[in-house]
Amino acid sequence: MSITKESELIGMKRVSEVVGTTLKLMREYAKVGMSTKELDEYGGRILRRYGAKSAPYETYDFPGYTCISVNEEVAHGIPSEKKILQEGDLINIDVSAELNGFWSDNGGSFILGKDIHNHQPLVDASKNILRKAINNIKGGVKISEIGYLIETEAKKSGFKVIKNLAGHGVGRSLHEEPENILNYRVKCNRERFKKNTTVAIETFISTNSTVAVELNDGWTLVGNKGGFVTQHEQTILITDKDPMILTESNGIWN
Repeated sequence: MSITKESELIGMKRVSEVVGTTLKLMREYAKVGMSTKELDEYGGRILRRYGAKSAPYETYDFPGYTCISVNEEVAHGIPSEKKILQEGDLINIDVSAELNGFWSDNGGSFILGKDIHNHQPLVDASKNILRKAINNIKGGVKISEIGYLIETEAKKSGFKVIKNLAGHGVGRSLHEEPENILNYRVKCNRERFKKNTTVAIETFISTNSTVAVELNDGWTLVGNKGGFVTQHEQTILITDKDPMILTESNGIWN
């Protein structure tokens, strides 16, 4: 979305504050023994309290208010009463919503309780790489160069990237141009980030896999070679200096 007036920026700030706060509160609410359905319904109540509508539910008829992916699941995990959270689980929550005609998107992976499976290095890599990528985005920067940065930093940390999931434009709908802000460089892509536009930047950092594959439920994605994947995502406003991080209320870097 191109921001052309103050009212549009205010609208994007409001919805971004809502999705960021929802993500933060859901992360704090998650407990061992809780079902992902219960966690999702808690997130749904928060969104309704703000007058916001779940973006995946509204746009794609997704069977939940938020996507909650656990352990080997990469993304689009369906909330379920049968899926019970355990100590040391690697959990990803992705929250996106619409409020007053504006849309925003954010997500984050974290470990529930003690890190008994040593997932923390993967979580930290994802968070740190996202921060570095965002800090290098300004109007005129090639999208492919940010992809190169993400993949290079992942390799430095001993990890890979998922190549068929990407960040995207966001604002007047959940997915807008540019549609493929990939986690690796496509040399023929000469597209550049544009000043005064809003985009969702997200990392998909992996231990083994490089492609996400859909399960038979039609939603849940897992890695093509197994292992684990972490995702972190912020909606930002691109400027000619440092980007404005609109979803910073999520506290994923705290």
